[in-house]
Amino acid sequence: MKRLGFDLGGTNMVVGLVDDDGRVLSKLSCPTRARRSEDAIATDMANLVLSLLEQNALTTSDISFFGLASPGIANPDTGIIEYANNLPFENFAVADFMRQKTGIQNILIGNDANAAALGEAVCGQAKGTKNSVLITLGTGVGGGIILDGKIHTGINHSAGELGHIVIHHGGRKCTCGRRGCWETYSSAVGLIEMTCEKMRERTDSAMWRLCDGDAKRLSGKTAFVAARLGDEAAQEVVGEYVEYLACGLTNIINIFQPEVLSIGGGVSGEGDYLLEPVRRIVDFEQYSSSCPVKTRLCIATAGNDAGLIGAAFFESGV
Repeated sequence: MKRLGFDLGGTNMVVGLVDDDGRVLSKLSCPTRARRSEDAIATDMANLVLSLLEQNALTTSDISFFGLASPGIANPDTGIIEYANNLPFENFAVADFMRQKTGIQNILIGNDANAAALGEAVCGQAKGTKNSVLITLGTGVGGGIILDGKIHTGINHSAGELGHIVIHHGGRKCTCGRRGCWETYSSAVGLIEMTCEKMRERTDSAMWRLCDGDAKRLSGKTAFVAARLGDEAAQEVVGEYVEYLACGLTNIINIFQPEVLSIGGGVSGEGDYLLEPVRRIVDFEQYSSSCPVKTRLCIATAGNDAGLIGAAFFESGV
């Protein structure tokens, strides 16, 4: 018997066969083409599942469980995607749709960031733990919380929006409508904004050369690359970013005291160059700084498959 995990994204969708150890045995993906109807996207989802089964000479009776991860608010009790920011789904009964189209009956849905956190607990840095948190640093700041081996979803299945804790009251405007959200300072978008601001102040910075004099070509890597080259302005950007990131991470540790707090997403690719100064601040500022047992802060390792692996374990947890 095999598990199926499905990770639905705004750009691509991917489905994978996963064994009980969290190994991805086979997977298929295709573009989501999000500017379409709910039915059109869901039909492609079902066809992708059926194609994977056919490719592996399997039938629905070979599948013990099918977990589907979606952006936004995905209600596992009803099987309905209530809202997804970058997709047309609104109160769409995706689980029932997939049951009808694929013939697989044991289907559970959930949020994609939560799925990634569970995937990290199944086969990543948090493997072997029961309490962990995953933070993803991408376009936004995503989060997933695993408590006692299960995803913590809250009363309305929308818990874990950790990027929307406020770290600067009255600060930068966030897409959620609040001001000063952690996401506006620690996401890749926030990092790029800080980089751009510093470049306007320091026209002699190496960051200008790295983007060929065009600020529109900036990326989340620009300041880090220039900082490694010894550029003072870039080092100031990285230092400011590290402080904001460490502030939010300290808050998360103070609230949950997880065994492991993993950092994923594009910015996490900076590795120890990012993590070492963050650790120094977090170690000093966390409430439990004098405790002999503390949260292990690390870079996530489950990678791009974390979401589909986690989805495949929605039913059982870790």
